[in-house]
Parts: sequence; structure tokens; C-alpha cells
Amino acid sequence: MTKLCLGGSFNPLHIAHLATARAVAEAKGFERVVLIPSARPPHKAEAAELAEPCHRLAMCQLVSRHDPFFEVDDIELTRDGPSYTVDTAEILKQRGWGKVAWLIGADMVPNLPTWHRSAQLLTTVDFYIAQRPGHEIDWAALPPAFQSLREQVVTTPLLEISASDIRQRVREGKSIRYLVPPEVERYVFERGLYLA
Repeated sequence: MTKLCLGGSFNPLHIAHLATARAVAEAKGFERVVLIPSARPPHKAEAAELAEPCHRLAMCQLVSRHDPFFEVDDIELTRDGPSYTVDTAEILKQRGWGKVAWLIGADMVPNLPTWHRSAQLLTTVDFYIAQRPGHEIDWAALPPAFQSLREQVVTTPLLEISASDIRQRVREGKSIRYLVPPEVERYVFERGLYLA
């Protein structure tokens, strides 16, 4: 079975994550999307707002129970240190994955050359890039090795939903319905997440 990985803090997992991942997976012939919650995303400085790993994992698992197109792997939550994509991909290959396909947003492409062991990353991972309408990538500004990723761009629906906005809405006592799956909405409020 061909699988497409989507890593992230999922703080919380929301509709744009799921709709984008499904659109790319269907466009490229993947049979399933693997959600990989990160323990400590190296490129994010929002640690103070980061829900405990157990909660972020649980929200992903709830979604996968309601939609078998998605599955969850806690690979990054069960090891120490920052969640480097290249390390995760190498472990997946040790588990028997032939190729590791990984979805990233177009907004992450300019930073890819700064990722941990970036040269090896390109030989270990097959990247697919979710391109939102109106967000252009300056390919000429990237090192030559990264310019070949231009062939891996998939146009996805324009959904302007952000986890930080969802957390702000929770703090303000506003509804997050239609921004997150119903099971995630219930979980967030039952556990009192993002109130502080």
C-alpha cells in the first residue's frame, strides 16, 4: 500500500491539514495518509502553546478512527530530541518502507535547504508540495538541488485555517466548529485544551 506522510505539530489537527493531505494523496495515487505528530518541531517557536504530545496524538487517532484514509504513527513522539524529518524517514526505511513520500506546504520550501542534513534529506525523502493558490515559490532563490522539487508541486484547495487562530478562538470562548473535525472539537473542549 502506498502511503503519504504528513508531519506536524497538529496543535490542533484541523480541516485544512486533512483536506490538503487528501487532495495531494488522491492526485498522486496514494492509498493512505500517515499523520506523524512531532514531539518538538525544530522550526517552530511556539513551545509554550504546544499541547502535550498525548493530546496531539489522541486527536490524530480520533480522526483516523472516523476516516480509514488516515492512519497515525507516533514515531516522533517515542524518541528523544527534535523531530527531524530525515531521522524519521530513515527509521521508516529500516521498518521496510521502500520510499518515503512526505507532504509539505509551499510555505516550507524556502526553508528546506536549512533543514537538518538537508542534502541527505533529498535522497531519503520524496517530497510532495501542497501549493495554495496565490502563494508562489521563488524557485530561482533555491539551491539547484532543490529546484527539481518544482515537479512535485500539487495545487490544493485554498483553505485559510491556522492552528494558532483556532487556539485563539478557544481562549476567547468562540466556536471552532467547521475548523476542526467534530471529534477534535469535542476532545479540545472536554480536555480544556488551549484555555491558558
